[in-house]
Amino acid sequence: MASTSAEIIAFLLTISGWVLVSSTLPTDYWKVSTIDGTVITTATFWANLWKTCVTDSTGVSNCKDFPSMLALDGYIQACRGLMISAVCLGFFGAIFGLVGMKCTKVGGSDQTKAKIACLAGLIFILSGLCSMTSCSLYANRITSEFFDPSFVAQKYELGAALFIGWAGASLCIIGGSIFCFSIAENSNSPRRGYAYNGATSVMSSRTKVHNSIPDKTPPKHFDKNAYV
Repeated sequence: MASTSAEIIAFLLTISGWVLVSSTLPTDYWKVSTIDGTVITTATFWANLWKTCVTDSTGVSNCKDFPSMLALDGYIQACRGLMISAVCLGFFGAIFGLVGMKCTKVGGSDQTKAKIACLAGLIFILSGLCSMTSCSLYANRITSEFFDPSFVAQKYELGAALFIGWAGASLCIIGGSIFCFSIAENSNSPRRGYAYNGATSVMSSRTKVHNSIPDKTPPKHFDKNAYV
């Protein structure tokens, strides 16, 4: 029962993490920068993995898509690939996790379902690591440019999408680890043993049956003359 509850909690954690990671991919604010006036913010610059935009004080946004994938910086291409891999791995991990849970009626025996659940946990851990690496790589580029005194272009700060990606990756890793422990709990469960008494012959079995039946014949009474 405890193992089933742990698998349900792990499944909810991993699904929540996968949803957060999937929502991070199209989110706008991966990095953001503002230009403040004397009273209000005059412009807000922000960018994600697909485009860069600027929003003025009236709320009008002007966006520019990245012209070519081959002309992009290497870190943006790496972040795209890692995030897409994280979303795909999370999708397959959700399928394997649903099959491997003990509360479902598919997947075979308990040992087989435990192996499938462990596989789902490994897939979710890989998904979380891909998302964590992508967000950390993007954040490292932002911070290195921000604290570089020789960098004269527009400097950005960390956007909300990075924190959502880190949170989703953490949930995937935690839930995947719980799934992996399910195979250890299944292997430690006691198994029912059967005692072997050895092979018995037909004669010995008949003798046991004959001895087990009580003798119901009445005792014989002899006359006194029978002993003479």
